[in-house]
Amino acid sequence: MARIIVVTSGKGGVGKTTSSAAIASGLALAGHKTAVIDFDIGLRNLDLILGCERRVVYDFVNVLNGEASLQQALIKDKRSENLFILPASQTRDKDALTMEGVQQVLSELDQLGFEFVICDSPAGIEHGAMMALYFADEAIITTNPEVSSVRDSDRILGILDAKSKRAEKGLEPVKQHLLITRYNPSRVDAGEMLSVDDILEILNIPLLGVIPESQSVLNASNKGVPVVFEEQADAGQAYQDAVARLVGEDKPMRYVKAEKKSLLKRIFGG
Repeated sequence: MARIIVVTSGKGGVGKTTSSAAIASGLALAGHKTAVIDFDIGLRNLDLILGCERRVVYDFVNVLNGEASLQQALIKDKRSENLFILPASQTRDKDALTMEGVQQVLSELDQLGFEFVICDSPAGIEHGAMMALYFADEAIITTNPEVSSVRDSDRILGILDAKSKRAEKGLEPVKQHLLITRYNPSRVDAGEMLSVDDILEILNIPLLGVIPESQSVLNASNKGVPVVFEEQADAGQAYQDAVARLVGEDKPMRYVKAEKKSLLKRIFGG
């Protein structure tokens, strides 16, 4: 059975789509057949970050409406033979998503032998987000180290526990993972950001990864290349670590402590 994983948060702009692209790409690079679906109907962005925007012919809603087959709409990534993208529609309304239609697409992906289906959720709790959440086996709660972002993520945890298919059917709860993005240990030490421990105390779910605040994320997105391919970048390495943990590997948590300045730097500044 495919593992259906939603990448979600309560707040917009926390890095869900960047994380969806990086995690899906990382899984594919590790040899896992992976599909990533953009649930943000009307505001398509996943294809841009994955660099396949010019190759979109059919989209998620075309498949739901029977205007194209799933195989016609899936875009094979040029960098990894194991990664396929199902883009959102830019011109349709979020109400185009139906329970029956989404269930059918997920079932087809399972039948096609996909090991992972990553669902890139819109922000908040509107229709597209609820559809992405409903069918999830696992959820990656993506949050920035700020109070409003963490509070909104806590709301999403409540929805997962109450309104997912697993909750409705009385099945084992949706497995929850915490991904902290745009983390800067120096700003934490300065009291400008919540610490990892602060966030864990509030949300109380297992930590999947900490992605450092990094220019490499923006650079990669602008180039249409998921940052996980930037092997020398700290953010790329952090996403690689998160992917490894997702498939059961034990990896130490990097980029959570501020670097100590050397004696020379403390004397001469810098």
